[in-house]
Amino acid sequence: MQKSLRSRAEEQFAATQKKAKQALNEKEKARREIDARMAKQRALRLAKEAADKEAAEQADAEKAAANNDKPPHLPRVHRQ
Repeated sequence: MQKSLRSRAEEQFAATQKKAKQALNEKEKARREIDARMAKQRALRLAKEAADKEAAEQADAEKAAANNDKPPHLPRVHRQ
């Protein structure tokens, strides 16, 4: 009778350990998925910020070029 109680207890312990390990693996998998999503979102955000910055710089350059093409507004007397 002692062996059967001990063996049942060992079986229950092994089952509990297996469930705990499985739960830990599932948590780890979920964490990896979240990390992957966050990395993807960060990469997309950084790419968008870089594209926006480049577009703003190009618009500023075009605006500056357009301003340089205009004749000065000063009368001829004040021009050098």
